[in-house]
Amino acid sequence: MSAQVTPLDDAEIQDRLRDLPGWAAEGSRLHRGYRFDRHFQGAAMVIHIAQIQEELGHHADLTLSYNRLAVAVTTHSAGSRITYLDFGLARRIEEIAAGHGAR
Repeated sequence: MSAQVTPLDDAEIQDRLRDLPGWAAEGSRLHRGYRFDRHFQGAAMVIHIAQIQEELGHHADLTLSYNRLAVAVTTHSAGSRITYLDFGLARRIEEIAAGHGAR
């Protein structure tokens, strides 16, 4: 198992979450919710996230409603545990969020 898919312990997870405001760990997932002024902004962000996921070869669960987007990330190949891969994807999502009007 590569270092990127090695499950992180609770202390490592909490330490890494300090650099990702708005994100939290619950069970075996990192998650965050975003709000938008309009539905189209959320839909555009979903497409942008899809591009990032394809680039990284790692995918999140995305749930889009009218003006909200819920993101949940876990590494299935590590027994559905939180790994470095999850934090890498969360960081990339966070980098694009403001550009889509997410808050």
